[in-house]
Amino acid sequence: MKDKGFTPYNGQTFSEKESEKRAQAYYEFMDKRRSIRFFSDKPVSKNIIEQIIMTASSAPSGAHKQPWTFCAINNKEIKSKIREAAEKEEYENYHGRMSDEWMDDLKAFGTDWNKEFIDIAPWIIIIFRKSYDMIDGEKKKNYYVQESVGIAAGMLISAIHNAGLVTLTHTPSPMNFMSKILDRPANEKPFLLLPVGYPTEDAVVPILERKGVDDVIVYYS
Repeated sequence: MKDKGFTPYNGQTFSEKESEKRAQAYYEFMDKRRSIRFFSDKPVSKNIIEQIIMTASSAPSGAHKQPWTFCAINNKEIKSKIREAAEKEEYENYHGRMSDEWMDDLKAFGTDWNKEFIDIAPWIIIIFRKSYDMIDGEKKKNYYVQESVGIAAGMLISAIHNAGLVTLTHTPSPMNFMSKILDRPANEKPFLLLPVGYPTEDAVVPILERKGVDDVIVYYS
């Protein structure tokens, strides 16, 4: 397809040996990624945050609509408001909304309704998904919004890890309070909250084992 509107692809390619080496190295690097609940208040520059968000925004999306907004917050007052509202919803979750099975599955993580990391982490990033855009006063539909934003979120988490930072995926439910606090437009709905920063020196993580090759891959040759 060499019609107007297209340009030659200039991506990198490698030998099979180099590809194997790079794939192995990247897997080993990403396998060290962990969800962290113990954040330092050590500052993280706005430039770093901007670069990791723009990496996430390079994600593929339905019809290239890029149906996302990333709200990056380091304002202490706004973070405190978000924490207060998040903890209110989480308290209800831990005291009746969540099933006994769900509560039992969470025991290994030692988590509860307290979300102090929202205040402590130097930044929180809230991803909003856009079901449609408003362009010149006209509603324009977006496609595969949930899938597109999910891919971007995964790329954001990878970029955070690549920068030597840590994060935690947080989805207090319901999340509409985020839209109100941040005064987001009606076409944006909160998708995910991620605190971003450095771990404390004494940070710990649960002893967990990821599924192996035979548990996650089915080959059809």
